[in-house]
Amino acid sequence: MIHPKARARLRSALAAAGAMALFGLVAPSPLLAQEGAAAVQDVTVTDVVLPLGGTLLRAPRLTASGTRLSKEDLAGILRPDSAVPWETRLARLDAGSLTIPVLTSENVGSGDNRQTVTYRDVVARDVRAGRVGELTAAGATVSAVAGPNRGSGTYGAVRATDLDLAALSRLYTVPGDGKGPIQRVYGTIQVSDVTYADARGTTVKIARLSGRELGGRQVPDGWNGAFAILAAGFQDGTDRRVFAAAAADLIEASALGSLEMQGFSVSDTDPKGPALFEIGRAAYASAGADAGTFLDDVSLSRGSLRARVARLALTGTSLAPTIAGLQGIAAEPTSGSGLSDVEMRRLAPNLGNLTVSDLSIELPPDSGTEKLPLRDGRVPTRATGPEPVRPGPGRTPEAKGPDARTPDARASDIRTADPLAVTVSPQPPRRIALREAVLALGPPSNGVPSTSRLRLTGLSMPADLLAGAPIVGMLPAYGYRNLDLDVVADASLDEKARDLSLREISVTGRDIGSVRLEGTLGGIGPELFSGTLPAATMLMFSGSAKTLDLTVENAGLFERFLAAQSKDLSLKPDELRKEYVTASLLGVPVILGNSAAAKGIGAAMGQFVMKPGKLAVRAKAKEPFGIGFIDLGAARSPAAVLDRLDVEAKAN
Repeated sequence: MIHPKARARLRSALAAAGAMALFGLVAPSPLLAQEGAAAVQDVTVTDVVLPLGGTLLRAPRLTASGTRLSKEDLAGILRPDSAVPWETRLARLDAGSLTIPVLTSENVGSGDNRQTVTYRDVVARDVRAGRVGELTAAGATVSAVAGPNRGSGTYGAVRATDLDLAALSRLYTVPGDGKGPIQRVYGTIQVSDVTYADARGTTVKIARLSGRELGGRQVPDGWNGAFAILAAGFQDGTDRRVFAAAAADLIEASALGSLEMQGFSVSDTDPKGPALFEIGRAAYASAGADAGTFLDDVSLSRGSLRARVARLALTGTSLAPTIAGLQGIAAEPTSGSGLSDVEMRRLAPNLGNLTVSDLSIELPPDSGTEKLPLRDGRVPTRATGPEPVRPGPGRTPEAKGPDARTPDARASDIRTADPLAVTVSPQPPRRIALREAVLALGPPSNGVPSTSRLRLTGLSMPADLLAGAPIVGMLPAYGYRNLDLDVVADASLDEKARDLSLREISVTGRDIGSVRLEGTLGGIGPELFSGTLPAATMLMFSGSAKTLDLTVENAGLFERFLAAQSKDLSLKPDELRKEYVTASLLGVPVILGNSAAAKGIGAAMGQFVMKPGKLAVRAKAKEPFGIGFIDLGAARSPAAVLDRLDVEAKAN
């Protein structure tokens, strides 16, 4: 469903694009032409008006220079109610240049929304058979004069080359089968110094925007018809098959060689705190060595919060699954409206590989003044800094600066200060950093990627940020102040076998060690990722554990743990180590049922405690279909589970 505001903005965007590209198609209403000859001459027409859907284009004056067209010829080309197709008429449009001092596009949206774009000094050069060698405008102003989306903005210089008005006309107005050749509309386009501010206090700026090789194929409804269907959404009772067909046609028919944006920023004067989002450079290329989408120097600031990403790259993306999903909906025999959550997931594209480089987040520092509880439990109601310098015992009004005061005077300052105030030095900002993150996703099936791999390299953060988390929340107690971690999560889903393979789930910490988990879970299908409660509930009954490999490698954590526990228990580290060895060799087997597998696990743990290095435990279900999750949850004791597993444990 497309919101009415979004529809108005879409129509406005189309109107703005049409204003620059179709200015040569404007029709006189009325048309006051001056007489001309058949020879090369300048022909001027005035009061040009062209209604274009909800958009009205106006040109008070249009001059064709260096043309052999007579006023009747030019009037015939521009007449919108002519029976001659636009393509045929445009083939006759020839001029050294077309000049429009002022071109205005007025768009009337829903409710009170009204947008006006005024272009200055529009010039088309080398116009031959409906093709424009170069199109320029000195700039433009944008104004939304009424309604909730009111705002204003400006464009700087605009320049386009190799503009094919005939191709543009065919794409927008002439139906096709969507399978014809790509028709190039323009070779290049550049827009500079774009600024727009709305009534909510949001300002958008773009220093430079450029694109290459924009074109497309003709679609069954024509681009005008397809855009109208999408803009209407489902609010007007549009058949979802029609909507899906139009969306698939436009996505598949559009072609863009490359697009680059520099100096993009969005600032917001939110009462909760001003925010600024910036992108130094954003680029997209459809083919070649630079194919993909890249964002460089991305930053976000709000108050004392700062975040920055050096580069974000998305490669290998494909909209083929989205197009196939839309075409499937369009081919359904029955009509309907709207798209279900399941259908929306099936429209997910293949995202390919996402790489984030050099991420840093600076968290707000602690306040410089704190209110600390008093001995009787009361909390101070106010806190202040030191009292300002004032005359007093041992101090004269002429004395200036702290060095001019006597020790008695400084002591007087302390006594006269608010006794409830406790001033502490501001803490330096805490920082979270990530050297690189790589997310690779395989082709989706019903919206679920067949494979996924996430790798985080060089993740650093203050250890106290993990306070309260299981296991890792205890790291500050073992002397860790900052953490440096590497994380890997690699999995694949076999939809036919309904197996989820955990190829690697690992966390590695500098001066800590690593934990690595591998395994296979059965009874897992795409419905697990639907996010619905019934699917999660059914997983408990259908899911099973087939294999599980756990590897723990020590790189300093165990020694710190042992030292901390020794201090708490008032024991020497060697004495406590011996107790843990005894507990591993004797206690663990008893807890696990005293089977051969339990004794093997206890022996391996004892060896690890004696010489902390590497501990590996491998478990495999004896049944081909694994042990059901419901059985694991209902097991009366660990021994009941171990009896159904083949277990191998070893240390170092």
